[in-house]
Amino acid sequence: MRKQLDWENAAPLHRLPVARTAAPHLHALEDVIEYAAQMLPAEGPITGFAFLNPLHAFEHLPFDEAVKIGVRLFGGQPYLPEARYREELAADRIRAIDLQAVLETDLGVRAWESIVDLGSRHSLRMTMLRHPILIGSGEEFHWFMAETEALAKFRSDVPRAVRNRLTADALRGAKVENWSETTREAFAVKTLWRVCNDGVRSIKPASEIPWLKVRPRDVLLDATGADSDGLVHEHLIRFCAAFADQGYAPWRLPHRELGFYKSFLKLYRSIGGPPDRWLRGLARELGRLDDAKVSPMESIHESLAALGISPGEWEDFFPATLLAFRGWASMIRQMEVRSDRFPVPAPPGALTEYLAVRLILERFALTHLAREELIYQGPLKDLRKEAQTRIKTHAGHSLDQRAFLLFQLAQILGWSPSALQALTRQQWTALVAEIEAFSSFERRRVFQLALEHHYRVKALDALTAHTQRKSQRVQAPQFQVSFCIDAREESFRRHIEEICPRAETFAAAGFYSVPIYYRGLADANYAPLCPIVMKPTFWMTEEPSYALQESNRRRAKTRRMVGLASHQFERGSQSFALGALLSGGLGVLASIPLVARVLFPRLTASIVNTASSIFEPPPITRLTLERTAPNPGKEPDELGFTLEEMAGLGERVLRDIGLTSGFARIFFFLGHRSSCLNNPHKSAYDCGACTGPGGPNARALAMMLNDRRVRAILAQRNLPIPDDTIFIGGFHNTAVESVTFYDLDFLPRSHVKDFEAARDVFEKAADRNAHERCRRFDSAPLNISAVEARRHVEGRSEDLAQVRPEFGNATNALCFVGRRQRVRDLFMDRRCFMHSYDAGQDTQDSAILARILSAVIPVCEGISLQYYFSSVDSNCWGSGTKLPHNVTSLLGVMDGAASDLRQGLPWQGVEIHEPLRLLFVIESTPEAMMKIIEDNPTIGRIIRNAWSQLAVLDPGSSAIQVFSGSGFEPYHPESAAPLPQSKSSRDCYQGSRTFLDFTQIGADA
Repeated sequence: MRKQLDWENAAPLHRLPVARTAAPHLHALEDVIEYAAQMLPAEGPITGFAFLNPLHAFEHLPFDEAVKIGVRLFGGQPYLPEARYREELAADRIRAIDLQAVLETDLGVRAWESIVDLGSRHSLRMTMLRHPILIGSGEEFHWFMAETEALAKFRSDVPRAVRNRLTADALRGAKVENWSETTREAFAVKTLWRVCNDGVRSIKPASEIPWLKVRPRDVLLDATGADSDGLVHEHLIRFCAAFADQGYAPWRLPHRELGFYKSFLKLYRSIGGPPDRWLRGLARELGRLDDAKVSPMESIHESLAALGISPGEWEDFFPATLLAFRGWASMIRQMEVRSDRFPVPAPPGALTEYLAVRLILERFALTHLAREELIYQGPLKDLRKEAQTRIKTHAGHSLDQRAFLLFQLAQILGWSPSALQALTRQQWTALVAEIEAFSSFERRRVFQLALEHHYRVKALDALTAHTQRKSQRVQAPQFQVSFCIDAREESFRRHIEEICPRAETFAAAGFYSVPIYYRGLADANYAPLCPIVMKPTFWMTEEPSYALQESNRRRAKTRRMVGLASHQFERGSQSFALGALLSGGLGVLASIPLVARVLFPRLTASIVNTASSIFEPPPITRLTLERTAPNPGKEPDELGFTLEEMAGLGERVLRDIGLTSGFARIFFFLGHRSSCLNNPHKSAYDCGACTGPGGPNARALAMMLNDRRVRAILAQRNLPIPDDTIFIGGFHNTAVESVTFYDLDFLPRSHVKDFEAARDVFEKAADRNAHERCRRFDSAPLNISAVEARRHVEGRSEDLAQVRPEFGNATNALCFVGRRQRVRDLFMDRRCFMHSYDAGQDTQDSAILARILSAVIPVCEGISLQYYFSSVDSNCWGSGTKLPHNVTSLLGVMDGAASDLRQGLPWQGVEIHEPLRLLFVIESTPEAMMKIIEDNPTIGRIIRNAWSQLAVLDPGSSAIQVFSGSGFEPYHPESAAPLPQSKSSRDCYQGSRTFLDFTQIGADA
């Protein structure tokens, strides 16, 4: 597997240079550990949630191959349960035509091959997809056969004509004149069952080659049921939380500055160490390692030898070991390789040191359990062999279970007893092999392809029909606004355009090509605001205006006093004496704001906001935008950008979105963020392109383009901006549906009326957008008004007990990169990422498109697959339900008081998601896209290996071509019927809580 993993070409921020040790025999060990580290999730701290493909390390492999590795390594499922797909089939989210199309593509010429003269492979698999095939464990199977009428009646989905034919065949030659209809049917069913049973018993059972488990823990678990990881993790959770703490704990870990390994040795070698029986002798062993100055890598090598792990097993052992506790392991890894994302980072080599400590603990845990459970006191290196002899081998499906599969299909497909009896032993073998080859895993894979095929057809048919009409840019726009590509902004833009047809909207990645480390006026540390695959190159801070500096100092002092008092109160409440006193004396008072937050969230929030305004940062601030030093950095004169850099960033964004002429008097750059209370997953609702709020980026870009010196440089580059065009930065709060604007004190009097008119449009659009969102909340009635909907979403955001403040991008399925006028007035149900792009303004080599897609495809693919995997198996790929989550170390969440760090999205954020691999539709040509795929390895891996789907829309027509793996093929719409039409968005969604089809809206409709 290691040879296939192309981590040499991985993003550099996920890999550190390997510091070679002096011993040559350890070089290979260092490489294998680095290889294994690539498989860890790379999400980072929960304060800046990064949307990434959980299987990002395997993107060099085709999707279907990679998920099989993911099943083995992570233990999670890559597809929905089969029953869920059948629900989609019943609801027409999957149709028979979708299954047929997928099977024909999947099987190719093999689809119509005959299976022992009983029908084609295609018909056999279609039957297994359209009809539930019952199977279960041995106990379930025997209960089912004993307690149901499975051997007395045909399945309910067997047509009457087939029942009659099978009954007649079974009764041929029997004297049945006096038999009732029920007796005849029971006889026929039992005859068919006997034939299937005899046929299966006539073939040799398939021999399964057992997978040799490389971790001694796994073999011991199979042999005894005792799990050494339980012992190891109990100590690792506490120590990892203390080592990774970002200022949350009341006491610091002793000797943390020495690193993970040495601080562990110093702490646990002391007299009176852990009282656990299984850790007897640990202090002595740690003292030996410490006194002999054994390095972490040498300690790992010692542990491998003690555990009997040969060098040939390293490449399987280390991934399995790291992934056994992947939450904490990945966080320590990120603290090391992305130290810029952590106020308290970890030194280089932290993950190696973690491995050394873990293996020491594993040795002690395995030794203890081997002695207690196996009565084994031999060498630890022989434990796997000893435990293997104690494992009882379990066969796969029993003969009866295999016969029952065949028995069910025989009923549905009408295979008569006489036809089955005529089969030879070789034919029985071939038939059973064919049925078992289409396992539940394979059926779910095909179901998933069919679900994606269904949406793809709907989307491409709609785009083909919609783009046939004439389209052009808004002439003399009243105002212009650019949003993030986020799918939530699709509906907001649509409502703005419905309210104000003269408004022109654009979209770009929410960091607006301004990669910065940003520190707000009330922030303690810098935070990177850019896609996770990038490292910022600029630093920027927010400062009060000169006239408010004294006010800011007073407010900052008040904040510190309040914060210190709160901190001391919290620490005191955790002590025995003061905790009891505070609980008894102030417990009743503390319950008042708690109850108010739950019963009156909006009113309580208003009161709290009014009270807190006395120590919040002053309302008028400035960004440290212009740099005087030659190079960027953290020092005061190194903050910001040079004029040339500002001009370059501004030119890039304007050319990317295709805005080089036709400027309105006011242009808004809006980032986005989300606000909610008591929600550790809050940052997962912020901007995925920023891994945080995008307002500072939008604000900075607006200020750059308002600078007359920058405009002069742009004019020299053939990008003139009219003198009366004003840029305003701001952000859209996607939770409460509010829009906040920056630097309005710079707004000229001549533009006040234009601004107020645009602001009124935003307010009306916010009401409508809240109304559209509320149809997804079960707590909001379907007949709610727009004003009530706005109040409802505001209340959800401030409700202390609310676990679903919003659903984020939980409906994403499509990404359109092209001109807005091509898809304007098309209802897309908040499922579409959008990035503006005008192929007519690109260079001959499509340099602008290549630049756009280098960010858009990895970012949107990461968001899409994070939602995909977190929804198909929430407990493995996601963080499960958020109800038992507790924040730890200011880095992440654990279940209850102690667990591995939970990663991925919580179930409450994905429960309405329909897991689909994202469909990119790019307004370009196949030739341009093929060149981009060839030139950009990341895009090439994502598209060629089917982690996402790709189609191109011809810039001059409605013709679409779909990428098929090696090239593009013309798309022919499945339906020639015109698109459904509605007068407004509200008419499209009113009264529905489910996914909706594409619809044309507006005056034309």
